[in-house]
Amino acid sequence: MKVLVVGSGGREHALCWAIQNSPLCDTLYCAPGNAGIADVAECVAIGAEDVDALVRFAQDNAIDFVVVGPEGPLVLGLVDKLTAIGIKAFGPSAAAAELEGSKGFMKDILAKYGVPTAAYGRFRDVEAAKDFVRKNGAPIVVKADGLAAGKGVTVARTEEEAFAAIDEALVEGRFGAAGAEVVVEEFLDGEEVSFFALCDGESALPLASAQDHKAVGDGDTGPNTGGMGAYSPAPALTPDLQERVMREIVEPTVKGMAAEGRPFKGVLFAGLMIGTDADGKPVPKTLEFNVRFGDPECQTLMMRLKSDALAALIAAADGQLKNIDLRWHDETALCVVMAAKGYPGDYVKNTEIKGFAAANAVEGVTVFHAGTKLSEGRVLSTGGRVLGVTAKAPTVAEAQKRAYQGVDALDWPDGFCRRDIGWRAVGR
Repeated sequence: MKVLVVGSGGREHALCWAIQNSPLCDTLYCAPGNAGIADVAECVAIGAEDVDALVRFAQDNAIDFVVVGPEGPLVLGLVDKLTAIGIKAFGPSAAAAELEGSKGFMKDILAKYGVPTAAYGRFRDVEAAKDFVRKNGAPIVVKADGLAAGKGVTVARTEEEAFAAIDEALVEGRFGAAGAEVVVEEFLDGEEVSFFALCDGESALPLASAQDHKAVGDGDTGPNTGGMGAYSPAPALTPDLQERVMREIVEPTVKGMAAEGRPFKGVLFAGLMIGTDADGKPVPKTLEFNVRFGDPECQTLMMRLKSDALAALIAAADGQLKNIDLRWHDETALCVVMAAKGYPGDYVKNTEIKGFAAANAVEGVTVFHAGTKLSEGRVLSTGGRVLGVTAKAPTVAEAQKRAYQGVDALDWPDGFCRRDIGWRAVGR
């Protein structure tokens, strides 16, 4: 098959790395790709959200299967346009991608189909939103409704912080159209985990669990980011809890979306909070849904997947997941994100990174590229989160050790990372 992967991040590098190992894949393209992806696929200079150009490329090059990485092109209807011309694609339609494209829509679906989540309200009116905050008190969470590049969520510790977040979205227009409506919801306490399931419109197949580290600094301090590291599996999500998540969260959502006339195909990424009930027993609730693989969780999942990744993605697109049985390595995979100094604020770009051969030579380590480009034979940084140094090992402590050996083998004075990725699991 000729396969096209859309995107340029660490998630897409991990997907390309897994797909190129499939006996089903003859030719692999990635648009636009990055310096690391260029090692495993032919990079094509088309932006991930240039939907019409991507469709033309797929048609002109007789692409058999398209794997859409980021949420942007999914919300813009890339899969719909490919399907309309007979090209098979992995990912939801624009109507189903609204699960991520609109937090208000997602919360309404959860409420309608009895999926456990935080109590909430949807608001376009500033005073109505602030009244909801006064009534419920702090801590409380304010979210821009639309896609705000991971910047639209405020966990407000005081009512004043919540009011400021509401003003920022609804009065100051900081998030543009994405912030024309806000969702204000109850604060959930507990341990956050990521859970992934492949969906084919009717049924769902669980993937492995993972845990992401959102805060920029060690000990979960500082502002939130798109993710500074992850590991899989997440010990907090026991096999019993996993079954419960499928039964109470994933399956009702898939059935509900089908009933709404928006069948969900692709990967459903549930951000979960594991809290406790009055008896101290764990209770999973849905924080959010994303309609694509997480980044950096995808790096750890692809590292652990034994089965043919491409065959599984095709089965999801074809409505044939019941014929797929996924196998996983028992080992832990752990990914440490290296970011450009200053991230998540203003950060430096176009700085040179060296030492890839030494880092990749560490046992069990693969360095996935997220924000890089090639320039005259040199690898330069282009983004905030730049590399995902990922290690697989028999234990989480060993995976952590190997990942940091990989980090230390790299030569990039303008980069930094957290030094405690996996601390919860190591502590357990």
